[in-house]
Amino acid sequence: MKTGSPARLARLVRLAEVVIFPSFCRTCGKLLERPGERVICRDCLDEIVPCLAPHCPSCGRFFEGTGESHLCGSCLDAAPPFALHRSAGRYGGRLKEAILLLKYRGFRPLGRELAAFAHRALEREEGLWWNVECLVPVPLHRRRYRERGFNQAGLLAREVGRLTGLPVERRVLKKVQATAAQTSLERGERRENVRGAFSVVRPERIRGKTVLLVDDVYTTGATVRECAGALRKAGAGEVRALTLAQA
Repeated sequence: MKTGSPARLARLVRLAEVVIFPSFCRTCGKLLERPGERVICRDCLDEIVPCLAPHCPSCGRFFEGTGESHLCGSCLDAAPPFALHRSAGRYGGRLKEAILLLKYRGFRPLGRELAAFAHRALEREEGLWWNVECLVPVPLHRRRYRERGFNQAGLLAREVGRLTGLPVERRVLKKVQATAAQTSLERGERRENVRGAFSVVRPERIRGKTVLLVDDVYTTGATVRECAGALRKAGAGEVRALTLAQA
């Protein structure tokens, strides 16, 4: 029996998969029918765009409206323990939906898509990448890790590492306290909630190095600040931070 060209055969196989095992976009409900589409359709992924708003060049806080980037009041009062932080986008719309699907619904393939988005959005931020020697994901407490089965920040760091060639140090930073979820707390409570919650267990792996901390969402910055402080105390030469979204 003549089957035709490999491309035609691939299209027939894909059609059979769609008919027999239909899958729909988890955000808009449209049938996933394009090659490579998983969990979220390409049209919805294309709606995830970088935030180009002016921002604080230190903590990365986005400002509303137009104007030039400038230091925020908090960074003028006291420099954060990290050298600089950048978020790829605002925590809303399709980006928020994708993060929630990854984080709470366990759709791990989104880790690759979201990391690729962050890399595209921030790859020209020379100050973020210059001389970085390793990536360190913000860890989960072992109890939360058992519940979830994976660490979303670890997935993101792995994919960013794949795109950049940077090594990922996943066993350097440890969450030693089972804290309340930051989303359940008021802004003023978040800093105290994570105080002392992180510890560096393999300081020799980051001593003297320029480290890029990776996490999913930056709200008040309490978690990133606490992690950066622990890394600096353990001997990291400089800590920078990258997050997918800023709330």
